[in-house]
Amino acid sequence: MTGTTANPAPPIEEGVPRALRADARRNRDAVLAAAKRLFADQGLDAQMPDVARAASVGVGTVYRHFATKDELIAALVAERFERLAESVRENLEAKDTWEGFCGFIRFATQIQADDRGLCEVMGSRPEMMDAAALAAGLPELCDRLVKRAQDAGKLRRDIEWEDIPMIACGLGSVTQASIGPATGRWPRLVEIILDGLRAPGCAKLPHSP
Repeated sequence: MTGTTANPAPPIEEGVPRALRADARRNRDAVLAAAKRLFADQGLDAQMPDVARAASVGVGTVYRHFATKDELIAALVAERFERLAESVRENLEAKDTWEGFCGFIRFATQIQADDRGLCEVMGSRPEMMDAAALAAGLPELCDRLVKRAQDAGKLRRDIEWEDIPMIACGLGSVTQASIGPATGRWPRLVEIILDGLRAPGCAKLPHSP
């Protein structure tokens, strides 16, 4: 009897729990794209039915891919933190170490200015933010970015990588100001803070807890 060779199973893409049919994948991508727009504009107030309407799918389709609103938010946050990690990698290649450091701080602030939902997550869901940062490798990347600028004598020596997320979150919250004197002035604040981070630094920082 002549044997037959079975066709190999299609590969399962990393990051997707199981292989999806083409139409199901299109629906998932549409849900994510719609959610990204809505949460960027409305923040965490956006609801699953809103996402379904924006994606032109049924609410049941949204829930088949993301069982809860938090699962959907987590997927969006993971994508944003991957973009942040990619920005660090790009800035680690900058010839000028100071400009590389500043480039990331500016990018991290801009991405929050453009995304109200991400800014709110960073302020209200620290556990989700920490999980996404770890998964993207941001702690190690930020540590490299800081030490590279310090080794070049550009960044004050008492800065630690753990200071970077706090600086980014603080700047991000200012970008969302819609009333009062802070409205629209966040690019100035970014440059003021960056100037304060330059080596050698005048004021002595308190010890880390």
